[in-house]
Amino acid sequence: MALITSVLSMRNLFVLSLALNVSLILRTMYEREQSHHWLSLETQKGQAVQETRLALSPTSSSSAATTQVNTQDGGEKILNLARGDPTMFEKYWRQMGDKATVVIPGWQHISYFSDVTNICWFLEPKFAKEVERVHKAVGNAVTEGRHIVVGTGSSQLYLAALYALSAHDLTEPVSVVSEAPYYSSYPSMTDCLKSGLYKWMGDARSFNKEGAYIELVTSPNNPDGHIRRSVVNRSEGILVHDLAYYWPQYTPISSPADHDLMLFTVSKSTGHAGMRIGWALVKDREIASRMTKFIELNTIGVSKDSQLRAAKILEVISDSSERAGSSAEGESFFEFSYNLMSERWKLLREAVEHSGSFSLPEFRPGFCTFLNRVSESQPAFAWMKCERDIEDCESFLQGHKIFTRGGKHFGVGTEYVRISMLDRDDNFHLLVKRLSAIHI
Repeated sequence: MALITSVLSMRNLFVLSLALNVSLILRTMYEREQSHHWLSLETQKGQAVQETRLALSPTSSSSAATTQVNTQDGGEKILNLARGDPTMFEKYWRQMGDKATVVIPGWQHISYFSDVTNICWFLEPKFAKEVERVHKAVGNAVTEGRHIVVGTGSSQLYLAALYALSAHDLTEPVSVVSEAPYYSSYPSMTDCLKSGLYKWMGDARSFNKEGAYIELVTSPNNPDGHIRRSVVNRSEGILVHDLAYYWPQYTPISSPADHDLMLFTVSKSTGHAGMRIGWALVKDREIASRMTKFIELNTIGVSKDSQLRAAKILEVISDSSERAGSSAEGESFFEFSYNLMSERWKLLREAVEHSGSFSLPEFRPGFCTFLNRVSESQPAFAWMKCERDIEDCESFLQGHKIFTRGGKHFGVGTEYVRISMLDRDDNFHLLVKRLSAIHI
């Protein structure tokens, strides 16, 4: 019996030893393969800008450009640029290291309430302080005499504004309009609940219905980047100004915006879309109270953790803006972002010119009070038009594995598409290469 046990033990040890050795060999082979793959990716990434310039060289032929694009990614990678996911900003925040880190102990922020003396009782005082500070540093909005209402992104604040501005005793819904091309989510967000308080009525330029209305003024505009003003201009109207892109990296800051109700969001100002934090600057106390009530009914407030993280991010941005130019600080967040957007728009315009199949809007330069120099608009989205009898630009670009959002979603024709300019470097440079290689 002892002999059988000994033989079995020896066999078990032999099998175990064999298995361990095979496992070690396979792991070594895997790590070598991964190391080679990683080095290959790093080499390609390091050459991205240089290769983009080569692809745009006017001396290269159409077939050579097409071959280069297909060689580098096999022409198989799908570029989904239909959304405005602002991952471009990761580069800056990685450089900041722990400067923007927030540590929240498990026992903090258990209560629903932040400041019961405030109209917006779930607004964290630290976040409110940093909102006022960043607007003062940038000079893009008046905060004096305004109530701050925090929301789960500007989308929730938009719905809160519609709720607050609609008369609840009318026999029919208040009309909601915006000049086309308008933000593609306005129609669906407005009508998603089939509310009896308000109803989407489309393009403000064709709106001729009598009675109360709410006009949405998005400036700079999403999708085309132009500065907007109200269109309808009747006494029964109420204006909501969506200023998500009124920041120095996108457009010259000419003066502080001074409107009754203004919406902002961290997703486009700082790049932290996943934080889901926005804020409204509201002049009328009663409107601010109604907006707060909507958010209370909708989500019983807004995450304190997200507010405190947003406050820290805004604090870092204000610090960098106030100390810009010093050897210790280097570029401010907005200078860094402006320069990056400037380079991207330059590359995109070169690609479009090289292709000859598309066109982009032109913008007038203006003096930016924040940068203290003349600067150009360089929107977060490229509003591109397909030329040469291409009727459906969205479908045409899908054929080249470039996913965009077509003009029909913005209330205009299918010859237009909106392309995000805020994706990571590798995707953006691949976009430029593919566009430059398209010749009709």
